[in-house]
Formats: sequence, C-alpha cells, structure tokens
Amino acid sequence: MKTLTVTAARQNLGSWLKKTLKGEDIGVMIDGAIVAFRPVTVYSEDYAAQEYGVTGEQLDNFVDATNRELDADRKARRLKAFTGTLKRA
Repeated sequence: MKTLTVTAARQNLGSWLKKTLKGEDIGVMIDGAIVAFRPVTVYSEDYAAQEYGVTGEQLDNFVDATNRELDADRKARRLKAFTGTLKRA
C-alpha cells in the first residue's frame, strides 16, 4: 500500500483517486492511523436513506406526488420542452 501524508494526498488528490480506481492501494496517514481510499458503489435507495434519513416508503410517496404534480402541469400546459443543449443551458 502506498501511504501518504495528508499534505501529499491533498496536492495530487485527483491523481491518487485515479490510481485507486485502477486497483492501487492508497492510504493517508492521519493521527497515527491509515485511512484507505476504496471505490464504492452507491445505490439510490441507500443514498436517500443515508443522505436524507427517509424510508423507502417515504421516497416512493415523494416520487408519486412529484409525478402527479408533473402530470397536472403537463395537462395544464405549464411545462415547456427543453430543446437546447446542456452546454448552452
């Protein structure tokens, strides 16, 4: 494992993270302990629970309410289709 100081890790953080994605073990020494970089997979249901503290049922209710609101706005012609590019927006 390549072990770095916080200062060294900060100076080239992007480079170290890219090396981690390629399979290298990279760690940062802080307060006498090593904290390792590891790629992780984020699942949307985990994200909502961890980030906002909502249950799956609460998230489903939110999605349903948002879809109903969008449907009502479509019927009332309050929505305008986006026809540009993201770079220009």
